[in-house]
Amino acid sequence: MNSTSPYPSYRTPTLARNTVTTTQPLAAQAGLRVLQAGGNAVDAALAAAITLTVVEPIMNGIGGDLYAMVWDQGELHGLNATGAAPAAWRPERFAGRSQMPRTGWDAVTVPGQVSGWRALSDRFGRLPFARLFDSAIDYADNGFAVSPFVASVWPLLADLVHGQPGFDTAFMREGRAPVAGEWWRFPDQARTLADIAATGGESFYRGALAERIAAYAQATGGALTEADLAAQQPQWVTPVAQRYRGLTLHEIPPNGQGIAALMALGMLEHFDMREAGLDTAAAAHLQIEAMKLAFADLHAHVADPAHMRCTTAQLLDPDYLARRARLIDPHRAQATAPGAPRAGGTVYLAAADADGMMVSLIQSNYFAFGSGVVVPGTGIALHNRGWNFNLEPGHPNQVAPGKRPLHTIIPGFVTDAAGDPLMAFGVMGGFMQAQGHVQMLSRLADFGQAPQAMNDAPRFMVSPLDHAVKLEAHMPAVVTQGLHDRGHAVQTLPTGHLDFGAAQIVQRAQGYYVAASDGRRDGQAVGY
Repeated sequence: MNSTSPYPSYRTPTLARNTVTTTQPLAAQAGLRVLQAGGNAVDAALAAAITLTVVEPIMNGIGGDLYAMVWDQGELHGLNATGAAPAAWRPERFAGRSQMPRTGWDAVTVPGQVSGWRALSDRFGRLPFARLFDSAIDYADNGFAVSPFVASVWPLLADLVHGQPGFDTAFMREGRAPVAGEWWRFPDQARTLADIAATGGESFYRGALAERIAAYAQATGGALTEADLAAQQPQWVTPVAQRYRGLTLHEIPPNGQGIAALMALGMLEHFDMREAGLDTAAAAHLQIEAMKLAFADLHAHVADPAHMRCTTAQLLDPDYLARRARLIDPHRAQATAPGAPRAGGTVYLAAADADGMMVSLIQSNYFAFGSGVVVPGTGIALHNRGWNFNLEPGHPNQVAPGKRPLHTIIPGFVTDAAGDPLMAFGVMGGFMQAQGHVQMLSRLADFGQAPQAMNDAPRFMVSPLDHAVKLEAHMPAVVTQGLHDRGHAVQTLPTGHLDFGAAQIVQRAQGYYVAASDGRRDGQAVGY
């Protein structure tokens, strides 16, 4: 395998038979310690994920949501551990608003992440559940040095939730954010993680922690109740897939946005991307136009599956995607609208072990620090997934009690032409994620790039709302000009800007794995 990267990079890939790659070195090392103690890839992924709630609190916390895919014994398994709206969230609660709140209790759906940790451990784990919390509890209790990336964005994201219930006391001590290298301890969080570890997560949904969450909601204007928390159940799901140039991309089905990546690839199958060329305006334009069409359908049709008016199969129907592809002009940017199918601020990590188990896992508090609500004395920072609900009457994604919102976080998984596992990967960053998956898979399938090159390559990010196109600064100038000439509203942002997310990749090779971490953050790939 060619492990070189033609792009500016400070990283080299890790080659190992057992590996973990995450956005933060301490979390990667926590996963590696579990592997070396006899755990498998799921144990390692969970140890890393739990540790990330402590060492990277700007992107995730104990009160978030989770999706995962696990390759084990010749089969790919999917887990949807996202939560539903509180029972009190009837549309009239939000009357007079033009959109759902981004912060505060009215952005907080039931956190599903803890239930996902337990479900993964019960089904696939080799070590005791409580063992997976050791590193996270130690860092929360005894402290750690805040990493450079986390410190750089902490004050910016904290400004977005300043003043929300419990936030400033928890994360803006002495009225400021910590700086790089500052020692950070959060004993309240250590006690909460120890409680979750000891009770197998039961305390969070049906015990002392659930009581504290619900009581704080009642005291500060929230609707979340103990009954809402007790109703949480993670769901094992069958991943949906799209074949592209002999490879197959697998995604978690709705309520996630992964279907948008599959739809875009189904459209791009009708174009010769190799002829368009690597890192060219022609190739980027085709991908952008396909994503615009996919986003139009995503926001019109995709929601909690129980409320969708069309099925996933209908949205991925080859004839429908061929019709959508015909709307793409290779030479000019187009306005897009949803089609009519025929009736009928996130952390990502990957892990793999010598026995062939591969894990693709993503968890998040969503935008910035999430809702900004932090339950006093617990370190539980709650996400703001309710922000993704729609308030349009009759829309499939309209807010309703017990309903799961459209979700942005998506883990990715690729199998080869023989159906064997090839790559676990993810690209963080809101609606960057689906288009990041498309860009990654095209680089792999169309141009044969190695994992580190795929990570280091310049990215575009097209807004699903106004179709403005953001480009990383190391995008070749000829591409930027070519997109402008095709009618795109182009803006160049610094390489590594939060809008472009960050990626982690584990790719299977001959008897080992190639793990690549994204230099846009503090990420690290480790292995042995």
